[in-house]
Amino acid sequence: MTSSSSARAFEPRHLQLVRALFAAVAAVMITFSPDHSAAVGLSVFSGFAMASAIVWLLSAWLVYGPGQRRLPIVLGALTLIAGGVSGIPTLRTTLAFFVIVISWALVTGLIEGIAGLRGLRAAERGSVARSEARDGLTVGVVGVLLALGTLAVQPAYALQYSIEEAGSFTLTGITIAVGLFGGYAAIVAVYLGIAGFSPRREPAPAPEEAA
Repeated sequence: MTSSSSARAFEPRHLQLVRALFAAVAAVMITFSPDHSAAVGLSVFSGFAMASAIVWLLSAWLVYGPGQRRLPIVLGALTLIAGGVSGIPTLRTTLAFFVIVISWALVTGLIEGIAGLRGLRAAERGSVARSEARDGLTVGVVGVLLALGTLAVQPAYALQYSIEEAGSFTLTGITIAVGLFGGYAAIVAVYLGIAGFSPRREPAPAPEEAA
């Protein structure tokens, strides 16, 4: 008898690939933008978060079956809230960038990471795919590292420096923070892209299903 999960047209790898695509777009936009202000950073983050949230919420029904939908719904809802708030032009300040990005990265990173850790334990019993759980744990850890790294940056930080024949410049806290988000997006894009294209084994059937 064919299981409901095997009959689905979309698999977790499809979710990973779409997430990788949106993360790659965000990384490219920040990398090639000469302006790393809070307005630009939150604008990019808002687009990334809104797109990722929609994918998470759709995956709850297109990818996962009953009993597996809580995680994508929670992550989708939290990411949607973060994207919606960061999309309000009047709130695109330096302080708002730090608060929104740190809060989102820490909460969603912990949730996805803990779910991945639990998935690895369940994989030992053959009830879930080990690769998917490992990938969730890794991306969750990267999210927490983004939160901690951004938290270590002082929003008011400013360093004046000059480059011969290029002029004087100022390295600010928001420039560093936006750069950290761009680095996070690049890492997630590469990791999930590789994970999405990597071959994987199906989880072994549970004893009651194999009987």
